[in-house]
Amino acid sequence: MSEHLSDVKTGTATSGAERSSDPYATARETTEGRIYTVTGGDWDEMLEDAIADERIVINMGPQHPSTHGVLRLVLELEGETVTQARSVIGYLHTGIEKNCEYRTWTQGVTFVTRMDYLAPLYNEAAYCMAVEKLLGITVPERAQVIRVLLMEINRIGSHLVALATGGMELGALTAMTAGFREREEVLHLLEWLTGLRMNHAFIRPGGVAQDLPTGYEQVVRDFIKVMDSRLPDYDKLLTGQPIWKNRLIGIGYLPVDACLALGVTGPILRSAGLAWDLRKTDPYLGYEDYKFEVPTSTDADAYARYLLRVEEMHQSLRIIAQCLDKLEPGPVMVADKKIAWPAQLSIGADGMGNSLDHVRKIMGQSMEALIHHFKLVTEGFDVPAGQVYVPVESPRGELGYHVVSDGGTRPVRVHVRDPSFVNLQAMPAMSEGGMVADVIAAIASIDPVMGGVDR
Repeated sequence: MSEHLSDVKTGTATSGAERSSDPYATARETTEGRIYTVTGGDWDEMLEDAIADERIVINMGPQHPSTHGVLRLVLELEGETVTQARSVIGYLHTGIEKNCEYRTWTQGVTFVTRMDYLAPLYNEAAYCMAVEKLLGITVPERAQVIRVLLMEINRIGSHLVALATGGMELGALTAMTAGFREREEVLHLLEWLTGLRMNHAFIRPGGVAQDLPTGYEQVVRDFIKVMDSRLPDYDKLLTGQPIWKNRLIGIGYLPVDACLALGVTGPILRSAGLAWDLRKTDPYLGYEDYKFEVPTSTDADAYARYLLRVEEMHQSLRIIAQCLDKLEPGPVMVADKKIAWPAQLSIGADGMGNSLDHVRKIMGQSMEALIHHFKLVTEGFDVPAGQVYVPVESPRGELGYHVVSDGGTRPVRVHVRDPSFVNLQAMPAMSEGGMVADVIAAIASIDPVMGGVDR
């Protein structure tokens, strides 16, 4: 017994010594198969660069209250000055694009809405527009206006989170409490209109899931009135505030040539002076018929981006008011029963499942309706072979869907050009040469959503 124990101890000590000498753990076999454990090689490389001088390398994130989500920044510092900055992503990877390839075209909506979780309706709209382009169908006019209405409400909510979290990260806690207070108004309204606060899956291929509830016009006009009264408060609270201006003016500078070289879009590009907004430059869903301005600045810093987002909220309120005037009675889903999913469903009281009346009808009156509904939901509809790219102007910039079909009931490929992912490339250009505290302001002005970055 004692001999056996000594053998075990010796064996353990030897393997431990081997592991400690090699930063990369050797492979080991388990009941589930072979397992490898790999340590962060990039960390070792950065340390080699900094080992000879007065520089230090620090991790900021991924668990950090000011990195705008699960983002890891590896910063090389000389005193308080950032000499090198790199972003390390992937901590929120969910494989959403790959999941879409294993679902029917309509089921894909429930996945893409979870990418940029602060602007879910933009993912739904862009994905559905790509599917509709492959199908060669045109969405009813009322459904198009409802999509614009919902997206502009969503844009206000997203910008409020950018403003609120940016304020929190810079120590302006009143900006955070005010921003999230207004965002609650947005989420309450979206819940009333669609049934859910976030991840709505309300925009579907062919139109929208159901018509707006009775009395929607007055509720939305009340929302516009509330936001019109509260948005000027942000100017009183922040715009002229000396500390706020000192923290943002001249910080995160990125001129227009650098934006174009990096593929940066959205408020960052417009803050550098280029009035590039897909709602104007490449209109979709009838945006060419709406009157609104595209605010720009030439300051190209974090303060300009803050001002633009506040102004964009005002412009979104203008568009929402026009949507209410444009909403004419009519269908909200295409007439083709082979595509319209759900097939003329009425929603239950919980906002989720089918109403009892609908279930009684298809179960008790029409076997054909039941069979059609079952096949449509389980198998889905065929989409002609081909590939398309459809971009929309999300709160963060160009959100594009490249969708490929082989003629079946599922996509072969869904690839997303997420603006947070592309814009995050600008972080080193904005941060290197500045102070550590300015990295926070630069990241907040980019407003990346890590769900969209990692997907």
